[in-house]
Amino acid sequence: MPTIQPRRAGILVPVFAIRTADDLGIGDTGGVCELIDWAANIGLGFVQFLPINATGGDSSPYNAISSIALDYLTLEITPNVIPELEDKFFRTTLRFLGGDALREGPVQYEKVRKLKTSLLRHAYSRLTTKPQRAKEFVVFCKAEASWLDDYSLFRVLMDIHGHEDWPNWPEETNSGAKARVWLSAQSAEIEEKLKFHAYVQWLCFSQWRAVRAYAAEKQIKLMGDVPFGISWCSSDVFFEPEQFNLEWCGGAPPETYFKDDLFVQRWGQNWGIPLYRWDVMEADGFGWWQRRVKKLTEVFDIFRIDHVLGFYRIYSFPWRPQRNAEFLHLSDDEAKALTGGHLPHYKEHSDDTDEHKAANLAAGDKYLRMIVAAAAPYEVVAEDLGNVPDYVRPHLFSLDVPGFKVSHWEDDGHGHVQQGRDYDNCSFTTYATHDHEPMKTHWEHRRRDSQSRDEGERYQGNKELRFLSEFAGLPVCEGDWPAYDDTVRHALIEALLASNARYAAFMLPDLFALEDRFNVPGIASGVNWSARMPVTLTQLRHESPWKDECAWLAEAVKRTGR
Repeated sequence: MPTIQPRRAGILVPVFAIRTADDLGIGDTGGVCELIDWAANIGLGFVQFLPINATGGDSSPYNAISSIALDYLTLEITPNVIPELEDKFFRTTLRFLGGDALREGPVQYEKVRKLKTSLLRHAYSRLTTKPQRAKEFVVFCKAEASWLDDYSLFRVLMDIHGHEDWPNWPEETNSGAKARVWLSAQSAEIEEKLKFHAYVQWLCFSQWRAVRAYAAEKQIKLMGDVPFGISWCSSDVFFEPEQFNLEWCGGAPPETYFKDDLFVQRWGQNWGIPLYRWDVMEADGFGWWQRRVKKLTEVFDIFRIDHVLGFYRIYSFPWRPQRNAEFLHLSDDEAKALTGGHLPHYKEHSDDTDEHKAANLAAGDKYLRMIVAAAAPYEVVAEDLGNVPDYVRPHLFSLDVPGFKVSHWEDDGHGHVQQGRDYDNCSFTTYATHDHEPMKTHWEHRRRDSQSRDEGERYQGNKELRFLSEFAGLPVCEGDWPAYDDTVRHALIEALLASNARYAAFMLPDLFALEDRFNVPGIASGVNWSARMPVTLTQLRHESPWKDECAWLAEAVKRTGR
């Protein structure tokens, strides 16, 4: 059962969104250390990130190509940090590939990858000039061989074929077994390419372990994110297909909230992640999950399990997302004709009977106890938003795993908002995740809805603004809501911090009433995962009006006892 723990305040910001004066067009570990300094100065207890695992071509942190390997785009790459990188080459390459221009605006992934890859290849070519570092690299390779060797081979094949969609690789390399046979016949040139990708992972783990140590010195906890799924086109699925059910893809049920996405309204969100063969995993002592969680404990103190509902039951599609367009306008019978009689549904069971609910609860209990044990002694938080069965939150509470409290969705049972003082300590409260609108945008959109001619929109707009106002102690002005200003913003943030929840966090842009959005679910867009803070962390700390809001937050954290 839960124990009362200290109440902590935190900030959510994706690593890519952090801006520093000398970054290479994307946030990096150096920026994370500056963020830690800022957070410590404010009096925060933790900083929250999105997943930092290696990604493929779409750059989504929730579509990782490895459950362990880290994203090299998070690396701080300078001669001071990576001694084998020549200063002259660094400065010339930065100038030639437009490093200064990359620092402006959103992340330009293609250009950033080209720049960082060029610098890393040069650094690796000179590793032998630093004998001690070369020895440390060899030690890392031996210690991490169980996953590193396969991952490096997968990355080499990605380089050769130009993408990670391994089912469409040539016949000789389109499975893990075939790839190993192929490798046995290759030259020393391929061996060097394998070592390069291992070298990159050595840098990643070295830098992130150092970040973890630095955060500990500053008494700041790092909060990571463990997605429920893994990309179909991942090294894990490629080399361990027996662990996955490749006949089905996980996702979420139909949702009318996504008004501009007809497929989501008709069928739901098809994330394309393969399901797990839980029986195979259990026979192996859940080795895959144990390894996945334990490696992240090398970096993070707190783990947010994304879509924890999937451990109880997962909404599943009998086709991959590439085929979504085929099904958009089909009837159920027409869809069944293309899938062997199957339609999207919850697996293993829907919550349609008491027996099925009990089976889903037993499954979730087994898997989550395993994950909590693997993470111990570190903390686990569960993102339990969406279509939540009635047994989930009591079960999470019994495991002392805080679930989410989004104030404007929390009804007290009498038509009013549940007040923050009534939250259990075993909870995580926030106004939005990376998938939602920023606070200012949300408020203004609900103001617009409150004036809509559509009765449903008008009702929902008024209800959410009433709940937010009640929660923050603001006047309830149904039908005539005030514009989002400093008074509204400060009241909302302070109410969040004043709640009894163990964790209270909001997105860093919300401190400044910014409207940049990190992700719009269901939309394949280059805008997703690219928004960055408009100023550097140094400017946040030392220039008005940014430093003034930071000072206000520091006082609010003190006033609310966090």
